[in-house]
Amino acid sequence: MLPKLIITDIDGVWTDGSMYYTPEGDYIKKFHTYDSAGVLFARLNNIPVAIFTGETTPMVAKRAEKLKIEYVYQGVKDKIKLADRLCKELSINIEECAYIGDDINDIGLLQKVGFSACPQNAPSYIKSIVTKVLDTNGGEGAFRTFIEYILSENNILEETLNKIGDFEQ
Repeated sequence: MLPKLIITDIDGVWTDGSMYYTPEGDYIKKFHTYDSAGVLFARLNNIPVAIFTGETTPMVAKRAEKLKIEYVYQGVKDKIKLADRLCKELSINIEECAYIGDDINDIGLLQKVGFSACPQNAPSYIKSIVTKVLDTNGGEGAFRTFIEYILSENNILEETLNKIGDFEQ
């Protein structure tokens, strides 16, 4: 089944989970450009993408803005409650959603959606509850791999790739 909504965590999925601190105490995150293609692939198939992250940082807001991701929620404490609310707003069931996460705060939502996945380097207790353990680590294009897997399982990856012209990362 092709999901009607893709929900993604950020830290440990789009990033490697590291926080790089400057001498002034600011920190930055590193994003892999491969993941931008995952957003494009979802968009080409009319599947909206939503970001649910426990952290609140300007880096996530900037990355989401650049990729034109419509649903961005930072500082999320209860991902299930937020998913239920967004699904109601979009008139879909949570079982029609796919979610990729990697850690403790993702467990509930990973267990509730119709399709769940985690990066290869997620803890074993996360790997044991998801539908699919990806062969890509967080921060190395795991979100793109997640989308490609979904499209491949629905026999539309090749069709999606054929739709692509030049695109901006």
